[in-house]
Amino acid sequence: MLQNQSRVIRLHADDNVAIALSELTAGTNLAELNGIQITETIPAGHKFALRALQTGDPVRRYGQIIGFVSAPATAGQHIHTQNVSMGDFARDYAFGKDVKSVPRPAAELTFQGIRRADGVVATRNYIGVVSTVNCSATVSKMVAQHFAQPGALDAYLNVDGVVPVTHSFGCCIDHNGEGIQQLRRTIGGLIRHANFAGVLVIGLGCEANQMGAMFMAEGITPGAMLRTLVMQEQGGTQKTVDAAIAAVAKMLPIANLVQREPLSISHLSVALQCGGSDGYSGITANPALGVAVDLLVQHGATAILTETPEIYGAEHLLTRRAISTEVGEKLIERIRWWETYAEREKGSIDNNPTPGNKAGGLSTILEKSLGAVAKSGSTPLMGVYRYAEPIDTHGLVFMDAPGYDPMGATGQIASGANLVAFTTGRGSCFGAKPAPSIKIATNTRMYLRMQDDMDINCGDIMDGGATVQQKGEEIFQLLLRIASGEKSRSEALGVGNEEFVPWMIGAQM
Repeated sequence: MLQNQSRVIRLHADDNVAIALSELTAGTNLAELNGIQITETIPAGHKFALRALQTGDPVRRYGQIIGFVSAPATAGQHIHTQNVSMGDFARDYAFGKDVKSVPRPAAELTFQGIRRADGVVATRNYIGVVSTVNCSATVSKMVAQHFAQPGALDAYLNVDGVVPVTHSFGCCIDHNGEGIQQLRRTIGGLIRHANFAGVLVIGLGCEANQMGAMFMAEGITPGAMLRTLVMQEQGGTQKTVDAAIAAVAKMLPIANLVQREPLSISHLSVALQCGGSDGYSGITANPALGVAVDLLVQHGATAILTETPEIYGAEHLLTRRAISTEVGEKLIERIRWWETYAEREKGSIDNNPTPGNKAGGLSTILEKSLGAVAKSGSTPLMGVYRYAEPIDTHGLVFMDAPGYDPMGATGQIASGANLVAFTTGRGSCFGAKPAPSIKIATNTRMYLRMQDDMDINCGDIMDGGATVQQKGEEIFQLLLRIASGEKSRSEALGVGNEEFVPWMIGAQM
């Protein structure tokens, strides 16, 4: 139960810390917390002790362990990285124990979508220019820039634009290894993405990621709306640019023929993201997005949770919702992989919180994870997928990925996500073409400062102007409008051409 005492928030009766709604100065007496006196400045969004804490004591927020006391603290003292550290503790995975049936909606809702010839449904109508390797990235961008000039698409009002899909990889890697397989799976997912009416794939010619091998591995067949060019065969940069512009020009009249129509919400697949998190993320925006996810799932849609290091320490909340033991065990297998990976690289999963996260009040990955999992709502976990693996089920699913937002979103979109819902406390500026992205602010101060980038303010929850349920319903309705063609703030700004960032694994040779 959220206990909001105007100046502080205590999230659970078992918590031994509370969160400052605004900065608390030394000497502040909190009558609403039995007269606790603040002993040092507590920044907004940060934690302070509710009682004396000794070294080794678990620190609890949300009723869950977020770390362990590394230096004794008195009641009213700042609790953060200087006196909280990671520690191992047992989690009860209890596979499937908390699975609940999903209620069916009273009435079926629709959105204005685009149905492709093969039956898949799009929320946008782009043409993509895709690089097989970094060496063809500049050419791909030059082609997209040509069609971004004023008036270039005036005759094609149903086409949302020409998008470059470029990256920094594709060569000097094992030709048959896991790394190139994952890269091909990721690029293949973008080539097949419903939001692309047509795609032009451009290669250099001598790269490890050979176009023919990639197409064979991904079951891709060229055609009128899937064209290919190889720079070394065309005669270099300018000749390839000229040929590419001509190829896209032939696709545009066909792409322009689409019409939006009322379609079931079950065709929506939403990538769930949070970045630039703060101490309020798990209180406002993430739980509100969880409400929206529940509504989406009730209507048969798909929601994709990701970033395995950012559920670390909270994975037991997901395994308890796993639809089967097999699904739960798949998630734990991914957790174990990341533990081994971090150890091999002489790193720590707890390094995941960024300086911005920590400045916003998050002390450990455990604390960040508990807030991040709130995005997933309360419905059963229906499946666990590898990075960029095609999602073939409806409902809430999990996709393995690092905690770097563009990398996670790239995998989700390659898996089929046709929308992105992104919560942020510090103010992440993000877009991810071809999937439209909405940004959901955790606090009013940041929302007012960055209104050009933010679509929804969940700071209303903290300010007392709205409930989590109300903001969740607002997010749900906005997602339907965006899916139907309304532009998000990032789209209006033109953000989204640079955020294709594949997760590259394997040795670079």
